[in-house]
Amino acid sequence: MGYDVKTALETGKTVLGIEFGSTRIKAVLIDENNTPIASGSHDWENRYENGVWTYSLEDIWTGLQDAYTNLVADVKRQYGIVLKKIGAIGFSAMMHGYMVFDEKDELLVPFRTWRNNITGPAAEKLTEVFGYHIPQRWSIAHLYQSILNKEEHVGKIHTLLTLAGYIHWKMTGRKVLGVGEASGMFPIDIGTKDFNARMIAQFDELIAEKNYGWKLRDILPEVLVAGQDAGTLTAEGAKLLDVSGNLEAGVPLCPPEGDAGTGMVATNSVAERTGNVSAGTSVFAMIVMEKELQKVYDAIDLVTTPTGNLVAMVHCNNCTSDLNAWVGLFREFAESFGMKVEMNDLFGTLYNKALEGDADCGGLLAYNYFSGEDITGFTEGRPMFVRTPESKFNLANFMRVHLFTSLGALKTGLDIFREEGVQVDRVTGHGGLFKTKGVGQSILAAAMNTPVSVMETAGEGGAWGIALLAAYMLYKKDGETLDTYLQDRVFGGNTGTCVEPKPEDVAGFDEFIKRYTAGLPIERAAVANLK
Repeated sequence: MGYDVKTALETGKTVLGIEFGSTRIKAVLIDENNTPIASGSHDWENRYENGVWTYSLEDIWTGLQDAYTNLVADVKRQYGIVLKKIGAIGFSAMMHGYMVFDEKDELLVPFRTWRNNITGPAAEKLTEVFGYHIPQRWSIAHLYQSILNKEEHVGKIHTLLTLAGYIHWKMTGRKVLGVGEASGMFPIDIGTKDFNARMIAQFDELIAEKNYGWKLRDILPEVLVAGQDAGTLTAEGAKLLDVSGNLEAGVPLCPPEGDAGTGMVATNSVAERTGNVSAGTSVFAMIVMEKELQKVYDAIDLVTTPTGNLVAMVHCNNCTSDLNAWVGLFREFAESFGMKVEMNDLFGTLYNKALEGDADCGGLLAYNYFSGEDITGFTEGRPMFVRTPESKFNLANFMRVHLFTSLGALKTGLDIFREEGVQVDRVTGHGGLFKTKGVGQSILAAAMNTPVSVMETAGEGGAWGIALLAAYMLYKKDGETLDTYLQDRVFGGNTGTCVEPKPEDVAGFDEFIKRYTAGLPIERAAVANLK
C-alpha cells in the first residue's frame, strides 16, 4: 500500500476535501479508491461581537492554512513526501449566513453566521411574499433584515456569498456555489437547478423603492451542480492555501458545498427516498423527496442535494445533552461507591437497558429542552422529568424515555412527512446517539417506522464528503450520476448495519408522542415559573 500511495502523491492522483465546521476546520486527502490517506485539522470558535455571532477574516485564513499545513505534515510523516501536486480540490462549510462585499471586494460588515437568530421580521415577511418557508439563518433573510434595519452598507453591496463561496472565490477567482449550498441562500427552482426566478423578481419588486443600484440576481453567485467544473486553483489561491509555496496551481475545483450536502454524500443519502439523521447535541433529519410538499411548514426547511434534488429538512436544537447529563449522574453514583466506570461502558450498559423497558416507556415523560425548540414553539427550555404515581418507574423505562425524548421534537416534525405521504426506503444515522451499537438505531427506526443503517465511514464526515464530490467531478464517466458513482465506486453496495423497525416499538413511540404533545403545557409552565 505504501508504494501505491507514494506514487499517487507524487503524480497528483489524490483529491483534497476541506470543510469549515462550527468548531473545527478539517482537511482530508483521499486516493483513487476514495480512501483517506492523510488529514489535518484546526480548532476554532465563533465570537459574539456587537450582538452578532461571527468569525473574523483572519480566523478564516489562519485556520485554513493551519489545517492544510497539518495535512502536509501528516503526508511527510507517513510517506516522506512533500505535497506539491493534487488532482482536485473541494471546499465546504457550514451553510447559510451573510458575507457581503463592495465593488473593491472589501467585506462590508463582519461575517454573520447561521447561528444568528436576528432576522425574525425579515424571515416572516419573505415567507409570506414567496409562499415558501424562509428560515432566519438563510442569506436572503439576513439581506432583507439589513434592509429593514436601514443599514448603511446595503447600497454598496456588489457580492453576496456564504463562507464556502467566499473561500472558493479567493481560490479560483470565480463566484460560484454548488446547488445544495445555494439552496441555503435563496429558494431553488428544482426544474432549472438555479435560484427561483419568480421569487427573485418578487424580491426586486419588494425593495424597488429603495433604488439601491443593484438587482438581486447581480449580487448572487452562479449556481452549479455536482460534477461541473467550478474553476482552477490560481497562483494567488495556491499561496493563500499553502504558505510554504510548494503547492502547484492549476488544480481543478468542484462546486463548493454546504455541510448538509457533504453529510448526504458521506452517508450515501443523495438518491430519492433516502435520508440521513445526524444526532448529537442537536439533531436533524434530511429526506430526499420525490415531489414538492403540498403546504408550507415552519418546521420544515427545503434545501437540495448537491445534484439539485429536493430535500426536506427537520432541524431541532436539542438531542443528547440531557441524556448525557443523566449518564453523568449515574457515573457520580457509581464513583460514590468507589467504582471506576469507563464512560463507554456506562453508556453501553444504560442504553442497552432501555431496550428492556416497556414499549411506551411505562407512562414516563421527559423533555430534553436545554434551549428553545422552534418546532414545538419554545424560545427557552427547561430539562424536565415527570411521572404519575401509576407510571412504571424503573431504570429501563427511565433510560428509554430519555432516549425517546431526545427524538421527540424531531418526531413532531417527521410526522408531517407521514401526513404528506412521503415515502422513505432507507435512512442512515450518524453522530453520538448511534455510538452504542443498535440502540439509537432501533429508537430512530421506531420513531420513523423505517429501517435505519449506520455505516463505519459516516465518522469520516463532511471533509470526506466534499473530497468525494471533487473525485466525482474528476473521475465520473459520461452519464454517470452521483447516486450511481457513490453506490458503485465508493460504497460498493455497502449500506452498513441495518435495524428494521419493530411493530411494538413503533406503536410504543406513537403512544409516547401523544403523551409528549399533551404534556407540552407542563414544559411551558416550567419555562414561565422557573427563572
